[in-house]
Amino acid sequence: MENTRSDRERAMREQDRRIKEVLEGIKSIYLVMSGKGGVGKSTVAVNLAVDLARRGHSVGLMDVDLHGPNTLKMLGLEGERMSSDGSYLIPLLYDDNLRVVSMSSLLESSDSAVIWRGPLKIGAIKQFISDVAWGERDYLIIDSPPGTGDEPLTVAQVITGARGIIITTPQELSILDIRKSITFCRQVSMPVIGIIENMSGLICPHCGRKIDLFKAGGGRKAAEDMGVPFIGELPLDPEIVEAGDAGEPYILHHPESMSAKSFKTIVDKLLSMEKEKA
Repeated sequence: MENTRSDRERAMREQDRRIKEVLEGIKSIYLVMSGKGGVGKSTVAVNLAVDLARRGHSVGLMDVDLHGPNTLKMLGLEGERMSSDGSYLIPLLYDDNLRVVSMSSLLESSDSAVIWRGPLKIGAIKQFISDVAWGERDYLIIDSPPGTGDEPLTVAQVITGARGIIITTPQELSILDIRKSITFCRQVSMPVIGIIENMSGLICPHCGRKIDLFKAGGGRKAAEDMGVPFIGELPLDPEIVEAGDAGEPYILHHPESMSAKSFKTIVDKLLSMEKEKA
C-alpha cells in the first residue's frame, strides 16, 4: 500500500515537472470560453489559431471540450490519430506552424462517446500538456466547452498564465451567461483579455444591408459594464457553417469576405495588446 502511494506521488511530481517544462516554452496562452453553447466558440478558436499561424507565429491548438470536440473536423483533420515517439504524444500538424491536440484524435471513431466524471477529465487535460511534444510555441489556443465546469477550472488551476477570451452573441440571454464567465475568471485569478461578439448582424447577400438578427451591441455593453476590453464583432455568415463542415478554415478560404476581414481586425487587436503587454 505504501509503495503504491509513493509511486503515485512520484508520478504526480513528475507530471507537474513536465507541465512546468512545457509551459515555459509557450509565450502566450488563450482560453477561448463562453457562458453558453452555440455561440461559435470553436469557430473563433480555430480561425484565431489558423490566422496567427498564417502570420508566421508558432501556434498550438488544444481542444479541451472532451465530450464534444469539433476542432479537427473544422481543420479537415477528422479521423487522423496522434502518434508517439515513446516519451511524448506527437500533436497533429495542420501546417508548419500549427499543431493540434484533441480528444477526437484518441477515440476509435467519431461516434464514440466520452462518458467521464471530473477526475478523469482533469487527468486528461493535464496529460494534454505533460505528455504532448508541443515544443516552443508563440501561442497556445485552448478551446473550452461552455460554462464554468471542470475543463475551464482545470485550465485555470494547471495552466498558469492562461488568459480568457470570452465569446458571446448579442442577445440578453447570452450576455447574462458571459457575465458569469467573467466572474469565474476573476474568482480563479485568470485575466480576461476581452469579449468578442459573434453573430453580430447578418449582411444581406442581396442588398448588402446589415440585419440585426440577434440584436446588436450586447457584447460591447457587457464589456463596459464589467470593466473588460471589447475586442470586436464578427458578423453572421452562412459560409462559415459550410466552411466548418467542409474542414476548410473560413479565414483562409474566404479571405475577402466581411467576416474574414472583421476576424483579421480582431487578430490585429490581439497582437497589438500582446505588444503593449510586452
